[in-house]
Amino acid sequence: MANECIPLFRPGQDVTVLTTGAVTGRKFVDISATRDVTTGLIKVAAPSAAGKVFGVAATDIASGAKGAVIRGRGTILPVICGAGGVAAGVEVQVDATGGVITLASGVAVGRAVETGTATNPVLITLY
Repeated sequence: MANECIPLFRPGQDVTVLTTGAVTGRKFVDISATRDVTTGLIKVAAPSAAGKVFGVAATDIASGAKGAVIRGRGTILPVICGAGGVAAGVEVQVDATGGVITLASGVAVGRAVETGTATNPVLITLY
């Protein structure tokens, strides 16, 4: 078939990635480099504080290893809180480790559907 378009990813499905640094499960990650030329996988690592994100690591993934990232607008999942925790209903951004904190001047990545305390998981609906 000529010019067939095959999706690499469809919303609501996990994406297999390759890490360029160790990542922690239940924390956000972001794209860290161009796709791997051998495997074709997207490369990810911990995000920049207050920056954009690619999704949430499904488990701990060692540096240079393959793993799953959960994505999809409206997906609700547990994400580990950063310092200070978050209140139910607030928009959240990421800290430098991929944890969520109350939105200040960063990029909104989701909204807390419950109150969460520092270093514990809190349910977030993804944007």
